[in-house]
Amino acid sequence: MILKEYRVCMPLSVDEYHRGQIYVIGRHSEEQTAAGDGVETVINETCRDPVHGCGRKTVKKIHINNKLPRWAKGICPSIYIEETAYNYYPYTTTAYSVSFVFSSLSPQ
Repeated sequence: MILKEYRVCMPLSVDEYHRGQIYVIGRHSEEQTAAGDGVETVINETCRDPVHGCGRKTVKKIHINNKLPRWAKGICPSIYIEETAYNYYPYTTTAYSVSFVFSSLSPQ
């Protein structure tokens, strides 16, 4: 296996890049949030790791109800993806889990 590393010179510092990354993530979350769908931030707090040092823990619920096809909404009317992220810049660990509620499928 050949491992190649490419480095791109950036016209800004690491701190400026980090601030810009946080801004873009927040802006994207805000743009995706409309009419009850989108991103809901549940937890956003500082945390400490013995290996990586100080960082941020965020737990977000990404509601995707309006993005589902009609047949899927009939089976599962409420669905969201839960994202748990530990950001020790430049290291990030992210876990996703799907939570949904089935509707009653019994005939009326």
